Amino acid sequence: MILDIFVMSLSAIRVNKLRSSLTLIGVILGVASIIAVMTAISVIQSTMEKEMTVLGTQTFQVQKWPNGFSSNEQRRAAMKWPAVTTKEAQLIRDNVSSVDLVGTEFWDGGKTVSYRGYTTEPATSLCGGSPEYPENNTHYIELGRNLSRMDMLTARKVVVLGNSLANELFPFSDPIGKEVRVDGNKYEVIGVFIKKESAFGGPYETMALIPGTTYTKLYGSVNGRGFPRSANVTIHSKTPELLQDAIEETRQVLRKSRKLKHNEEDNFHYFTSLSQIENFNQTTQGVKLGAFILGAVSLIVAGIGIMNIMLVSVTERTKEIGIRKSLGAKRSNILLQFLFEAVVLCNVGGIIGILLGFGLGNVMTLMTSFEANIPYEWAFIGMGFCSVIGITFGMIPAIKASKLNPIDALQYE
Repeated sequence: MILDIFVMSLSAIRVNKLRSSLTLIGVILGVASIIAVMTAISVIQSTMEKEMTVLGTQTFQVQKWPNGFSSNEQRRAAMKWPAVTTKEAQLIRDNVSSVDLVGTEFWDGGKTVSYRGYTTEPATSLCGGSPEYPENNTHYIELGRNLSRMDMLTARKVVVLGNSLANELFPFSDPIGKEVRVDGNKYEVIGVFIKKESAFGGPYETMALIPGTTYTKLYGSVNGRGFPRSANVTIHSKTPELLQDAIEETRQVLRKSRKLKHNEEDNFHYFTSLSQIENFNQTTQGVKLGAFILGAVSLIVAGIGIMNIMLVSVTERTKEIGIRKSLGAKRSNILLQFLFEAVVLCNVGGIIGILLGFGLGNVMTLMTSFEANIPYEWAFIGMGFCSVIGITFGMIPAIKASKLNPIDALQYE
């Protein structure tokens, strides 16, 4: 019986194509807007989760400035904080028993690299780092060697090149041992990193790693904006289980070094891969909520349209209802038929809206290196919401149809 009612509902929708199509537009737009935004966020988030594992499960970073997903208020506060120094990195090495690798990094962008008359675009990121860089950033050496302690002690002019940068400068030859100019200064190429692309424009492919001591010797202790150069300190715990202990021990060492009182907040930032993902999720909560509210409003408006159209349909089909009742159809049969029509109409629009939303949400993957992603859970949420709208706004017309007196209905013109 349910199947018969379902078939009759589809037939009624098919007969009134124009009316049904106009009704569907509101449902499609409402569902598509929700699904498109959620899909786009899911695309970014899945790529982020993949890329932010750069720090691994045993590494965290300490720095003066907040990470990319931060507020202007946080950045303004950080401007008043002291720089994180290599001396503090050494204090961590000496006093935190739960860590085994402590690296330092100074970053600057917009550099050029030259070799035999060829000069790259000013897009190279220069990193003054330490031998811990590859392990702490899961960015390993493919050719040649890594920076050594002797390179650091003697401030040697040696460089490890990003994979794409090395291929650009040395398309047909081995770069190891060659001499290049980075930002006008001569360096011997000692290594090349493995290929590591970033959908967020990370520096891995076009970076140049030089000893941190060489960097500070050439560029000084103050950056171009007049602030003391602040190091990014990457810290690797001995085991994944010791990560939280390492973070807390490091905090206490830095707080003691900076003479912070127990009631004063940290004047430095620290984060792990997981904390960056959590920050992103918090940042996008407002966008998700806004998209859901807008989509819900569109669906409610569409639901009101469905109710009005179904009321018109009841009036137009009054005689049909009278005939069915005179042939033995129960009130529940009539009610279910009209209710099914509203629910089916909503869900047809929901399916189209979901497919459209998935497509729109993944458009960015065609123009970027983001990976396509389909959040199936939102498809189920969308269909569930459409069913609720159909039941809610289809109930009044369905009840009206089921209560019609068969004699009056048969006499209706």
